[in-house]
Amino acid sequence: MTLLETIVIAFWAMLPAYVPNNAAVLAGGGRPIDGGRTWGDKRVLGDGKTWRGTAAGIVAGLALAGFLTLFAADVSAATGVDVPEFTPLAALGLAAGAMLGDILASFLKRRSGRQRGAMFPGLDQLDFVVVSLPLTALLASEWFVDVFTWEVIAVVVIVTPLLHVTTNMIAYKLGLKNEPW
Repeated sequence: MTLLETIVIAFWAMLPAYVPNNAAVLAGGGRPIDGGRTWGDKRVLGDGKTWRGTAAGIVAGLALAGFLTLFAADVSAATGVDVPEFTPLAALGLAAGAMLGDILASFLKRRSGRQRGAMFPGLDQLDFVVVSLPLTALLASEWFVDVFTWEVIAVVVIVTPLLHVTTNMIAYKLGLKNEPW
């Protein structure tokens, strides 16, 4: 597999994990997951993690995986790159894992004294990858092993922070985020 093919497969395979956090920002609001609870003197998660945003993010990731699966054969034929179709459990692992990773990152931020929106380099860019990949491997092992070769995982780990920073800057410029990170 060429480097370009590896990049295309990595990006395609991660799209159902890349989209949920953005969808959550657009659809968020409502009741916080932590219900306003504190642990010690700090919020457990904060107002930025809501049930509506989490549900919307997961649904967006699942819908995107379904859409990509419908067009995978046509995209593969047109590009010459064999992009994967998503099994339902692979789609669920990627989408739900992305949201869970973001929630866990918020928990870690609160424990470290960071406020909502505060930068946490490394964690901010890879939180959803760190949870979505293992969850997908657990839920859809055969699919995961077929799609996420070591080379694809390496591309995901390298490219994801760049994509994350770029999309956050765009969302900030559009007024969808309060911080550019």
